[in-house]
Amino acid sequence: MAQAQSSDFTRAFGDAKKQARVVAGEAADTAQGLYDSAADLAGSANQAARKTAGSFERALRNAVETQPYTAVAIALGLGWLLGRMHRPM
Repeated sequence: MAQAQSSDFTRAFGDAKKQARVVAGEAADTAQGLYDSAADLAGSANQAARKTAGSFERALRNAVETQPYTAVAIALGLGWLLGRMHRPM
């Protein structure tokens, strides 16, 4: 009787170990897939940010070259506002 219980316990423990390995493997595969997806998304976001920054730079450069006095007036106004924000009233 004790031999049969020991054998059942050993078999059940072995089955549990196999199932745990399968679940751990599936979890590792899922985690790797998520990591790959996140890396692709980060690359796409980086590329989009570079394009946006480049187009903003071109637009700003064009505005400064075509309307220099307006650009200087806006820069002075923004500088004054930022300076007032950091100074107590």
